[in-house]
Amino acid sequence: MKKLIFILSCLAVFSLSSNAQKFITKTGHIKFYSDSPAEKIEANNRQVNAALDAATGDFVFKVLLKSFEFEKALMQEHFNENYIESDKFPIATFLGKVNNIKDVSVAKDGKYDVVVEGKLTIHGVTQQVTEKGSFEVKQGKIAVNAKFNILLSDYNVKIPGAVTNNISKSVEITVDLNLEKFASSVN
Repeated sequence: MKKLIFILSCLAVFSLSSNAQKFITKTGHIKFYSDSPAEKIEANNRQVNAALDAATGDFVFKVLLKSFEFEKALMQEHFNENYIESDKFPIATFLGKVNNIKDVSVAKDGKYDVVVEGKLTIHGVTQQVTEKGSFEVKQGKIAVNAKFNILLSDYNVKIPGAVTNNISKSVEITVDLNLEKFASSVN
């Protein structure tokens, strides 16, 4: 039901442009990686919802935080209960725009460097972000790739003093999305 509401919300945003080329996924992948002298922590989430309006550059994604999978169950428990507080803050979202969408041709296979700007919300805190990434158009689909770092303190994620050396203050985020054209019978 939440996925349906998200997709309907995305379509409402995109409905302003009747000839828009819309691309979506419900199985995107986001990975985060923390490397400290004491421990490396990695988690993957393959249930990322995302939508792109290739005509306007509007770009959104939503991540259910409890869907991150860790190598160790205890890490997953600590992530959800102590750090990200996923019962209180169940999702992370990005709502923004591809600044140079005019440089991307969804009708022509190729790799395009993009700059995405918008509001990233994690742990109930929203920050304005600008990140570089790439779109690879192949046979009418778009592969989205980006890698960037965030500071946990920017999103009020607190690390207890006892484990402060086990968790890096900066976390690397990798985004891999395979967007497919959304066929709508409403247009």
